Amino acid sequence: MSRATLFTGLASVMALGLSALPASAQDAEAGLERAREQLAVYTAVPEFTAPGDPFDIRQCAEGVRMLSMPNSSANPFLKGIIDRMKAVGEEIGLEVVEWENQGQPSQWVQGFDFAIRDGFDIINLISGISPDTVEPQVQAATDAGVRVMTSHFYDPSFEPHPLLSSSLPVGFNEIGKILANWATVNTDGNAKIALIVSREVPPTIPLVDGIETELAENCPNCEIVSEINVGVAEWGTKIQASLQSVLQANPEIDVVIPIYDSMSQFVVPALRLTGTLGDVKVATFNGTPFVLDFIQQGAISMDIGESLDWIAYATIDGHMRDICGLEVPEKLNVPFYIFDSSNVETAGVPAQFDTGYGDAYISGFRTLWGLE
Repeated sequence: MSRATLFTGLASVMALGLSALPASAQDAEAGLERAREQLAVYTAVPEFTAPGDPFDIRQCAEGVRMLSMPNSSANPFLKGIIDRMKAVGEEIGLEVVEWENQGQPSQWVQGFDFAIRDGFDIINLISGISPDTVEPQVQAATDAGVRVMTSHFYDPSFEPHPLLSSSLPVGFNEIGKILANWATVNTDGNAKIALIVSREVPPTIPLVDGIETELAENCPNCEIVSEINVGVAEWGTKIQASLQSVLQANPEIDVVIPIYDSMSQFVVPALRLTGTLGDVKVATFNGTPFVLDFIQQGAISMDIGESLDWIAYATIDGHMRDICGLEVPEKLNVPFYIFDSSNVETAGVPAQFDTGYGDAYISGFRTLWGLE
């Protein structure tokens, strides 16, 4: 029986008993059923959907240079995407260079100066650097003929900064809903949650909103007991100690949600030191291999994965359409996929960045680009 069929079957069974329950219990059971149904969407191996019409990507990419700037090079998820973009770029004639930094705004400013001085054609702000933070630099780059683009940053509900050449948003609000529904289902509708966030990163806002609105809709007995807000540059120094204090003060917490999975390297030690490792469930987002390994070890419960290679292909596709004056996709067309103990070994042992998602996107993009 497939995992999707199992979810659907369980939802049907739950529906049979609703009429015999009091009104408040009916609401809780109905919410639990909805959460199960909505989770089932993310349990099937993702399929490729073309983000636009076919085009000759080599013609668009010839001689083009792109500086890709993550919010911090210490984030293995972002570094993995950029490494894959470099590999794809080599095949199509696009030079991709990473601006390595430690998450300091002054370093981002230096990156803009470097791109302008060295004649780059594109600055790609990937997942975390708000154009508002570096607006004078975005203006200077634009005036110099450098196209500034964002990827894996805005939620589709956001209005991109007007100076951007284009943007490839990702469904952060959708991610929040998945996390909320997972917590609902895996605590039988009674989750007591510690939420770890970085509110300085704009996508955090729609993601947390997705968690909160979906809990309100589907889990009336769930509660966010504590929110821990830690800046990206301080993850290594503050997450572990903060979470330890929260868990000690609130022993009822049974779910921890670090919204970006690279936070997990500081969450697991906190759970171990408080004696809650394996008892407190942990759900997160990104699909970084070391976190998938944590699932195999029983330290993490669930990770919403995205193929970094797929993200790289989709990002280059969107940016090259911009360079060639073609219509840019409305969002980064990369599907989400739930990894848990039932399927995490498909990601490899140890886990790999791009394993477990299938390979339909590779032939899909290559055909779309006229490479095969």
